[in-house]
Amino acid sequence: MQHPAVPELAHTTTRPIHWLATAAALAAVIGGSAFLQPDPANAAQSGSKPHSRAAAGPAPAPDPASVDFPLDCGTVKPVVKKKASGDLDGDGRPESVAVVHCQAGSGTPPDGVYVITRPEAGKPRVVATLVDPKDRLNVSDFAVRDGAITATLLGYSSPDVPRCCPDREDEAQWRWQDGTFARTNPAEARSV
Repeated sequence: MQHPAVPELAHTTTRPIHWLATAAALAAVIGGSAFLQPDPANAAQSGSKPHSRAAAGPAPAPDPASVDFPLDCGTVKPVVKKKASGDLDGDGRPESVAVVHCQAGSGTPPDGVYVITRPEAGKPRVVATLVDPKDRLNVSDFAVRDGAITATLLGYSSPDVPRCCPDREDEAQWRWQDGTFARTNPAEARSV
């Protein structure tokens, strides 16, 4: 009789106790990993102070409905026609931009475009007027993207043009530059 080169090993035959031991070990590893979690990721640079887990996110953008606009509407209230928000000045807190006009029973009242900020302590307030209603313009295609405010301004070439039908169109864009909102594409108005 010839002996095998490798002696017969007792552990090569599986028994229910082996499966039970493997399942128990696997359950212990999975259960232990639930208690040993890494800290949540954050965008802090190395060497900077870590934020506590209970730190609140940035404050929400100011609500245009809570602001008194520099708009004289007489006995009617101003209407927020459109609104958008974004961080316009790069301080990490969002500002709101609102297109506002006086409520009118008929006709097309002129719009104003206002930038609203929320100070660290206090009530939201208007910090800039980009389009004054006295300019007799209407705003369409309004947006806030990538730190810029864009709008299509509709106007009138003369007082003889009916107020229902603007005949001038101007693309406008504003960006925060040197402590103020500067119009960055003062293109000439074109006829519609």
